[in-house]
Amino acid sequence: MKLNLTSVKNRPLRAWAKPAAGLLVAALAATALATTGGPDVTRTRVENSLSPAFSNLYVQQQQLLGHPGVTTASMQASSSCDRGGASVADVGAGSDWICMVTWNDDTATSQTGKFELQVHANSCYTANGPASLVGSFTIVDTNGREVPNPVNAFDVCFDPDA
Repeated sequence: MKLNLTSVKNRPLRAWAKPAAGLLVAALAATALATTGGPDVTRTRVENSLSPAFSNLYVQQQQLLGHPGVTTASMQASSSCDRGGASVADVGAGSDWICMVTWNDDTATSQTGKFELQVHANSCYTANGPASLVGSFTIVDTNGREVPNPVNAFDVCFDPDA
């Protein structure tokens, strides 16, 4: 098979430049999104994921401890998150996310705890809760067994399209 190089040489430069520039811009944008977490990781998405995840795990913990009356509805959990302080936009992956979670326990007493999040570009994160409020890494269940504490540290993924 023989290539006709004459026709390639005679094509104007702009005929090659536009598609090449378009591919370069697309590649740079994809790289930027992959390294920063892009718009998939936002404050709203993290907050909307953390509150129900924490509620479900806290209810599980309370059942292990023999407090079956605590429900996700009665907890009324809410969260407020910030990434890296006032000088950093609240978007993207990073280990500098801080979220304040407020909830009601089984006595209807409002509690607020500071959770440190490591948010990954794949829309997943690891949350570490305050041991003084949620307990240490393990707890003793109603059967006297030492079991992992579901709310001390937990991993969650959220829907980046939600």
